[in-house]
Amino acid sequence: MDSPGGIALTFVMVVLIIFVIIVLVRSVRIVPQARAGVVERLGKYQRTLNPGLTLLIPFVDRLLPLLDLREQVVSFPPQPVITEDNLVVSIDTVVYFQVTDPRAATYEIANYIQAVEQLTTTLRNVVGGLNLEEALTSRDQINGQLRGVLDEATGRWGIRVSRVELKAIDPPHSIQDSMEKQMRAERDRRAAILTAEGTKQSAILTAEGQRQAAILKAEGDAKAAILRADGEAQAIQKVFDAIHKGNPDQKLLAYQYLQTLPKLAEGSSNKLWIIPSEVGEALKGIGSALGGTNPDPRSGDLFGGEDGGQAGAQTGAQTGEAAARTQV
Repeated sequence: MDSPGGIALTFVMVVLIIFVIIVLVRSVRIVPQARAGVVERLGKYQRTLNPGLTLLIPFVDRLLPLLDLREQVVSFPPQPVITEDNLVVSIDTVVYFQVTDPRAATYEIANYIQAVEQLTTTLRNVVGGLNLEEALTSRDQINGQLRGVLDEATGRWGIRVSRVELKAIDPPHSIQDSMEKQMRAERDRRAAILTAEGTKQSAILTAEGQRQAAILKAEGDAKAAILRADGEAQAIQKVFDAIHKGNPDQKLLAYQYLQTLPKLAEGSSNKLWIIPSEVGEALKGIGSALGGTNPDPRSGDLFGGEDGGQAGAQTGAQTGEAAARTQV
């Protein structure tokens, strides 16, 4: 059985071991990466702990809650803002910021997240100088102005505002309906203009094609007429050369003249045929050529002789038939 002194010694040893463990726990601190800690010694700022293992003086040094040095994203609830044209719009903002000075973020401001949220009310001053259309189309300008204001105010708090985004700008429902109608009318107008432009271009191209086709057709007709005229001229020239080379006499020409006379009577529109006065001279020439003798005026034989009589009879028959066809 242990004596009372041994029990007391054992108790003291246990208490001492527990005290040592507590001292070690309070003395050794491990700061994770991208974190920072502020150490106070006897209630006064002593130093800022960087990531890694560090030792503190138990019951003298106190480590405040660690600060996150990473960039943080905070989305704030919608804020009603009145534009220059007296329309109330609801704007959602998102702020990207980062703690750059743990000491200033701890001692210069009590709650920097709440402070940043309150600073976003500056948005009312920025948007208040713009009308609704400018507010909807000038987000980059609003973001830049708001970021400048926030960064200037939070610089002494050890906070750097990197970006400010307007997540949504919601105008009143009546304004949204009017904007939709306006956009629909604008799209219809553009569609009508494009359709008219297409119709105009189509008509222009069609007219241009028809003009080119007419020009080409006229040029083709002109070239064809020139070729036909050249062909006829060459044919006439060849006939003329052939006649001159053949050296026809008066008798052949008279005979050809009489053969041409019946062709003058051809055609259904001919009602009257007048025999030229040169027919008698032509008949005399034909009679002289075929009969070989002069005509006998007493006998009425125009051609003279037996052969001449037959030729005169044939020619007179052809002439009478032509006259009969042309007589009404």
